[in-house]
Amino acid sequence: RTAGTNCDLETEYGFRLAGTIPERVHINRLLEGSISLGDYAMLVIPGGFSYGDDLSAGKVLANELRFKLREKVYAFAETGRPIIGICNGFQVLVKAGLLPFFRTPQKSFKGLPATAPSATLTFNDSGKFEDRWVYLCCVGSSPLLAGLSDKVISLPVAHGEGKFLVKREEDFSRLKEKGQVVFQYAAADGTPAEKYPDNPNGSQGAIAGVTNEQGNVLGMMPHPERFLYSHLHPRWTRKEGRNAYGLNLLKSFVHYVK
Repeated sequence: RTAGTNCDLETEYGFRLAGTIPERVHINRLLEGSISLGDYAMLVIPGGFSYGDDLSAGKVLANELRFKLREKVYAFAETGRPIIGICNGFQVLVKAGLLPFFRTPQKSFKGLPATAPSATLTFNDSGKFEDRWVYLCCVGSSPLLAGLSDKVISLPVAHGEGKFLVKREEDFSRLKEKGQVVFQYAAADGTPAEKYPDNPNGSQGAIAGVTNEQGNVLGMMPHPERFLYSHLHPRWTRKEGRNAYGLNLLKSFVHYVK
């Protein structure tokens, strides 16, 4: 967590329900070296407005990963251990260059290599903060999502900068070909939604979540930690609200580690 992070408590609680022993760690502990990232099985960057989203959503924390923790974070990912970014955490991973593709360093800052981002998450087409439930279709082939492929689920979103865009058209094609798109905004019947309101932000290709090429680094805009119990769904008394898909997602992440 950092100053401004506001979803860390419920994320910790959700992962505890999912069967693991989570620990909330401030970014300063990693920067000063009093805590080693290598001692953990999974890294989760929760939602919330890290550093107040100054500069842009997730940018300051992304720069800390790019310039100060790059070698440690990349080494963690290269072992196959999962890195999960939820909402603001997704913005951080994209702007740090960890998603959707690792790039060859383009420049350096004080002698440290920086990875050029290949995509971004920018302002919603609606021009406003979108805070509501959406439908998602689960696609792709990430090992983090075992048992959820081809399902249509419902999760809440809460963001002002959730529009996913890839810089180069060939990279967008590559994302789809390699199965790196794992969540798409959808209509109730599971049809990918390119337009508002089913697509809350105007994301390219209706993209709501992606992984890296190896499948162990995952970012998503919707909040699974806000749907841990069926009664939290606005239609919990009906069939679609009886399955707490947020908790199911967290359990899937934990299952991958175990």
